[in-house]
Amino acid sequence: MTKKSLKAQTLARVATVFGILLLLNIVSVRLFGRLDFTKNRVFSLADASKELVRSLDDRVTVKAYFTEDLPAPYNNNRRILLDQLNEYKAYARGNLQYEFINPEGEKGEADAMQQGVVPVQVQVVKEDKFEVKRAYMGLVFLYEDRKEAIPVIQSTATLEYDISSAIKRLVSRGRRKIGFLTGQGEPQMSELSRVQELLQKQYEITPVDLAKGAAVPPDVSALVVMAPSTAFSEAQKFQVDQFLMRGGRVAFLLNRMDANLQNRFGRPLDVGLDDLLEAYGLRIAPDLVRDVQCANVSIVQQQYGFSVQSQVPFPYIPLVSNVNRENPVVKDLQALVLFFASSVDTVGVAAKGLQGEILARTSAQSGRQSGTIMFDPLQRFTREEFQEKEIPVAAVVSGKFKSAYSGKPLPSDTGAGAMPAPANPLYSSPETRVLLVGDGDFVRDQFLGNRDNLTFFANVVDYLVDDAGLITIRSKEVATPPLDQVSDAVKKILKYGSLIVPPLIVLLYGMLRWRLRKLQRKALEVQ
Repeated sequence: MTKKSLKAQTLARVATVFGILLLLNIVSVRLFGRLDFTKNRVFSLADASKELVRSLDDRVTVKAYFTEDLPAPYNNNRRILLDQLNEYKAYARGNLQYEFINPEGEKGEADAMQQGVVPVQVQVVKEDKFEVKRAYMGLVFLYEDRKEAIPVIQSTATLEYDISSAIKRLVSRGRRKIGFLTGQGEPQMSELSRVQELLQKQYEITPVDLAKGAAVPPDVSALVVMAPSTAFSEAQKFQVDQFLMRGGRVAFLLNRMDANLQNRFGRPLDVGLDDLLEAYGLRIAPDLVRDVQCANVSIVQQQYGFSVQSQVPFPYIPLVSNVNRENPVVKDLQALVLFFASSVDTVGVAAKGLQGEILARTSAQSGRQSGTIMFDPLQRFTREEFQEKEIPVAAVVSGKFKSAYSGKPLPSDTGAGAMPAPANPLYSSPETRVLLVGDGDFVRDQFLGNRDNLTFFANVVDYLVDDAGLITIRSKEVATPPLDQVSDAVKKILKYGSLIVPPLIVLLYGMLRWRLRKLQRKALEVQ
């Protein structure tokens, strides 16, 4: 081969390599792929997010106001955001573009704040000194003549949900209304500030008062009946029933026991909804479940003249991790913390031609108690008190419901109030849903120490209004699952085994080495 032909062949190979690289780059711009081996695929977009951006009919522009050269961990947030925006762009078919803007100087900062991005204070190390620096880490979404903003990216764990819900709000026409029932001793909205903060991003929250037989407003998509403490009148129950008959969806979050750890006792609480629930195939028992898998409570004890605060497990606050992995409401949750929960069941569902699902159950070591109960955090429970398995504490029923007032006389006062009852009451419903949880306090601010509780409630609302796509996005988060419960015998085996087995292995290994050396010496002596 001549020198000239060898040079031509080399150039041809180089040109081929560059051509292949160029082709791969062009293909990678059009196609996007990622290998994600995490359980919930937390590092990849959910199918709901992909479908959302695929369905865009016009361009969405994302402006990321992000201060450059931020220290860890904020610089990592920028990289994660960039990766996610690239993935959104890849699936948007040209209808999503983004740009990163470094808001420098007064003009840059003024522009960021005008768009809805607020500054935050971050600590940086400069010349071996801690300094406080103003930083911007927010997003602005523009679509047609509308705008949505994420003022600060506080956590990358919920970044996909924040972006997808912002895009969904941007392209949607109007927001659905979620009604919270009031008038029967339910929690004030001031006690549900975190719930409001989360739901108001996607829905409009409105109080619903059924005083004097007023009907549930027709523009309410779902009704939440949360922890009522006084009895419902027949007129009020009739209006809830008629809302369901019109195709509305209802979530009953009920306390069937009036229990309080500070007062150290619990007793049955009847708000008059049992007959309504039974008409829909549901039942909540006047009992409290207890579970070996439970949360801790803080107690103060006197020891040697000092007050010592300690954490002790309290079985009446079950840690519920046994959830229905087939239902989107709970399938990705790690564990719910319920406070004095009652058992529920769906025994009447089949007879009424409805479909029922249990959403959450206690562990395999559970029990329940009814009547008046005295609480003692230091009480020692016996194994016999945890003989029941997987007690249901949350359920959902769907289908075409029959009215609880079918074949019964209507309450006489249903026509009073600003919104009278319909002239022709409805006795059957279209396809709809009713959800029941045996605890009405798990999302109150004072009890809301567990993120999964808030996620569960938000999932319930999405599920009731048929917005299951957001559920799959919200529940994606890297979390440590609770430990599996084991028996006392297994605990002892593991405890003493970890103390005895390692030294025994070392001892046996030493004896084996000693024996081998002894045999080697004997062999040398024979030679």
